[in-house]
Amino acid sequence: MQTSSHALARLLGDWAGPGPAHRRLSDLVRLLILDGRLPLDTALPGERDLAAVLGISRTTVSTAYATLREQGYLTARDRARGRTRVPPGDRQPEPGTAGPDLLDFSHAASPAPGEALHRAYTRALDQLPRYLPRHGYAHVGLGELRAAVAQRYTDRGLPTAPEQILVTNGAQHAFSLLVRTVLRPRDRVVTDHPSYPHALQVLRNAGCRITPVAVTDGWDVDTLATATRGAALAFLIPDFHNPTGLLLSEVDRPRLRLDCPLVVDETMAELALDADPPVPVAAYHPGVISIGSAAKTFWGGLRVGWLRADRELVQRLGQARSGTDLGTPVVEQLACAELLGEIGELLPDRLAGLRNRRSLLLELVRTRLPDWTVGRSSGGLSVWARLPEPVSSALAAVAPQFGVHLAAGPRFGIGGAFERYLRLPYSLDADPMRTGIEGIAAALAAVRSGHRAEAPPTPLA
Repeated sequence: MQTSSHALARLLGDWAGPGPAHRRLSDLVRLLILDGRLPLDTALPGERDLAAVLGISRTTVSTAYATLREQGYLTARDRARGRTRVPPGDRQPEPGTAGPDLLDFSHAASPAPGEALHRAYTRALDQLPRYLPRHGYAHVGLGELRAAVAQRYTDRGLPTAPEQILVTNGAQHAFSLLVRTVLRPRDRVVTDHPSYPHALQVLRNAGCRITPVAVTDGWDVDTLATATRGAALAFLIPDFHNPTGLLLSEVDRPRLRLDCPLVVDETMAELALDADPPVPVAAYHPGVISIGSAAKTFWGGLRVGWLRADRELVQRLGQARSGTDLGTPVVEQLACAELLGEIGELLPDRLAGLRNRRSLLLELVRTRLPDWTVGRSSGGLSVWARLPEPVSSALAAVAPQFGVHLAAGPRFGIGGAFERYLRLPYSLDADPMRTGIEGIAAALAAVRSGHRAEAPPTPLA
């Protein structure tokens, strides 16, 4: 695989900033490698060509490449274009193993409801003996969980039969399976912009052409309608959008008139903080494919998701998944069904906690980062903050030195967009959140003074 100078320039975005240009260039290319925007074993463009596209000297590019080779992020072969790599021993530790002083602001996910989760697993284990005489595979999901998910959709205003539900290993698995089954390379897909990074990566891996449509203070449904003409699919996050937290209004939901099939990500739909719980988009448009999961509502470690569609597509996807897996673990499905059965009792406390954490985050940003502008968020797990200068990637690269992991704004976009933005989750407890914002403020001051990155970023969710 190789990348062109123009493609790399789009990924770099507006990379102007303090400090030597060769250092900024090497730091940002390193960040692109570590967070997956530049896949491993990708040949970088030649020095002369990249210098011409970026409008800088060849010496600047040569020095940046030499730094990356010295650090182990580029192969060093004579007369060959350097290929991206990660040096041995420089992989980021898994969350929870990096030490007590490293705070994770890259994941928008809440801790588990401990007592309720334990109770759900206990009940699941009590039910397990009746499944033991069977083979344990359920390519479309256990009947109990499919019924529970269908009932939840019905309660939210969208009558649903269990046969319309496919159980998966998380929402990402559902979307990946759908893309692999119904799309072909070069198909055009319309998405929100910004959007969820892992969904964008699924589309890139499938060879799809992505058409981004801006989400600013909301969705422009007329622009969406125009953009979808001739598209193979549209992927939207209308329910407490990740990363912005915005909600597609009840006025605009019936006004969606797209010229292609629509997939909606509803993983945040239960996390309504300042609005009524949204009626699913599929209630207005019966052909919509809906994707949900237990991860954001309950716990990220409960790897159970689902897809709601017509019966024929559910059966087709169930048959197609056998190429990669044979079903979702039985105990996790039973536990998820138990949690859905008592969601009415669990949600109020979880939502109240999120409101308090969001209020604290907004106050901390107001006092410690007063020149940042935080967008309106009516639910979900994060806010979308605008920085006064395009330093999001540089900030994410430097922040681990100040005890914080961040997800750079361009992770959520196409072509290097959103260097002036950062997703800030409010899922941490009060004390870690205070410490984390102090770390971000210190890291920002360091970036503004030309401080150099030394630590890699973390994955995100």
